[in-house]
Amino acid sequence: MKAILHRLFFLLFLFSTGLLLAQPKSKPAGTLAPAAALQLKAAEDTLALLAYAVVNDSIEKERFAACKVLIKQLVQSLKIENSFKYQFDRLQSISILTPPDSSFRIFSWQLYVNDSTYRYYGAIQMNQSALKLFPLIDRSAEMEPPPTHDQLAPERWFGALYYNLRQFDTKEGKKYLLFGFDVPDFFSRRKVIDVLSFDKNGNPVFGAPVFQRQPAKIPAEQRLFFEYAADGSIKVNWDEQYKMVLFDHLIAIPSPHGRGIAYVTDGSYDGLKLEKGAWKFVSQVFHDQMDEAPRPEPILDARKDKDIVGKPKKMPKKKD
Repeated sequence: MKAILHRLFFLLFLFSTGLLLAQPKSKPAGTLAPAAALQLKAAEDTLALLAYAVVNDSIEKERFAACKVLIKQLVQSLKIENSFKYQFDRLQSISILTPPDSSFRIFSWQLYVNDSTYRYYGAIQMNQSALKLFPLIDRSAEMEPPPTHDQLAPERWFGALYYNLRQFDTKEGKKYLLFGFDVPDFFSRRKVIDVLSFDKNGNPVFGAPVFQRQPAKIPAEQRLFFEYAADGSIKVNWDEQYKMVLFDHLIAIPSPHGRGIAYVTDGSYDGLKLEKGAWKFVSQVFHDQMDEAPRPEPILDARKDKDIVGKPKKMPKKKD
């Protein structure tokens, strides 16, 4: 029943956007008119309340109802001319990411179903004065094992809540790394690195063979998954200092919940480095080794002539 409701929500999304009809080309979004900005600001207040309820309302029926209204209200708001220029800064429960080239922006959010199930919703708005919107339909529940070597259309999206976006160049044109979070079940969490690009007709495509392991003869992966124990946390993100993607190295241990194995970090990091449009795996990014665990300067040794607050000790007077 919940899966049927999920699909009905997106049929509503499709009809609301007019995506089932041919869409004319439009010029890039221009300056947002003052009246339109006020209209969007008022709509944003309602959207913020709905988005919060989708994740946090204690009643399942109310969460589903809020999600249904959220879709309709969001689409109506985006139909306002030049809405692409409005930032929606107060939508804390919805991720909105825009690449440096400002060619589009991607919305994503999650619907809390129960302790072990989340549904993901999203849309790509193109930078146009009139609305051009691609709904993203989450089919991840039907994809077992997770699709590492498949390209996916918007209507067959591996749903995730995106938290970062990284633009990069390839010989085929611009592509975009999408860093996402997913909850596959009660005991596990998952980080995802997907690739977004646009085909010659301007339609979005998810996945691209840009992740290369060694040896090179292994087929390149089109997206990456990092599954780990729900009571842990891992880093999977772009690192500006090292100019590469860094992620925790995961190792398998017996599951504390009696569910086979679980994956946890071992304290080391692997990475991805961009070379000629491909992301090459880098094992053990940090090779420094120490003979003992790092610690500050030996405090007690440095304090031998000072008291506990750092003042010089008063030496006892010598007896004559």
